[in-house]
Amino acid sequence: MAARVILEVKAKPGTGDELVAFFRSILPETRAHDGCASVETLRNSDDPDQVVVVEVWESREQYEKYLAWQRDRGTSARLIGRLAESPSIRHFELTDA
Repeated sequence: MAARVILEVKAKPGTGDELVAFFRSILPETRAHDGCASVETLRNSDDPDQVVVVEVWESREQYEKYLAWQRDRGTSARLIGRLAESPSIRHFELTDA
């Protein structure tokens, strides 16, 4: 079953443009990663330092493998270093409603 992942991050004050540029640099590899169906990046219109990444993966297991790959490469640490607070990662499944 497809897994939806919502990543919410808050850049250090005034660095939202740099955070978006960071995502722009890493997301092509994410989109090409095994199991990734789509990735969209949203920026809060009222707070340009807040970004939400909406991801669709073929399975949660594939997302977990991807996340481990990013951790091993140091990408996760580079992201966290840009943030004002801890990121929020939430997992969702599509319902039949």
